[in-house]
Amino acid sequence: MIDTSQLILFVGAAFVLLITPGPAVLFIMARSIDQGRAAGIASVLGIEVASLVHVTAAAFGLSAVLMSSALAFDVVKYLGAAYLIYLGLHKLLTKEERSAEQTAVAQPRSRLFYQGFLVNLFNPKTALFFFAFLPQFVDRSQGSVTLQILMLGMIFMGMAVCSDSLYALLAGTLGNWLRGNLKFLRGVRYFSGGMYIVLGLAAAFAGPKKN
Repeated sequence: MIDTSQLILFVGAAFVLLITPGPAVLFIMARSIDQGRAAGIASVLGIEVASLVHVTAAAFGLSAVLMSSALAFDVVKYLGAAYLIYLGLHKLLTKEERSAEQTAVAQPRSRLFYQGFLVNLFNPKTALFFFAFLPQFVDRSQGSVTLQILMLGMIFMGMAVCSDSLYALLAGTLGNWLRGNLKFLRGVRYFSGGMYIVLGLAAAFAGPKKN
């Protein structure tokens, strides 16, 4: 259903995004630093369950638009690429995000899961990200657009569970060093911003063939 070369490109792009610490990763790391690795894992699971909701909404919401015409397909893809570039510029031009030390008091694992779910579910940036990123790797000539987006979304989520869990374990182990480390946060900002811009430009100029 999805061309192998395009799938490899997607996995590579997703990997770059997932190893780039963003707000969700900082949220997870904060929980791990203050309350241990299990708390970080609980937050990971809550965040990714919410991501499933966003992926499903993107799949069914975008499929009709992407299949309506080649022009609509192009418009969605280029708007998505522009949004990725905007995210990169925004990260580069804004000050460091809040440090990991600004966290809540210890809470039950179930509550941490629920908080992670709600934080991601009601984050419009998460919804916009999936609407912007996933269509870049969809090919209308390869069958159902809905199934392609769902498949890509599931792959992304599976990779996200692995990478975010590693961050949770790392933060729980190196909590004292990571807490309030401004150099780390500054490096995150520059690396993350640069990667979003590169991926946005790549999506705009080297997207899959549209038939």
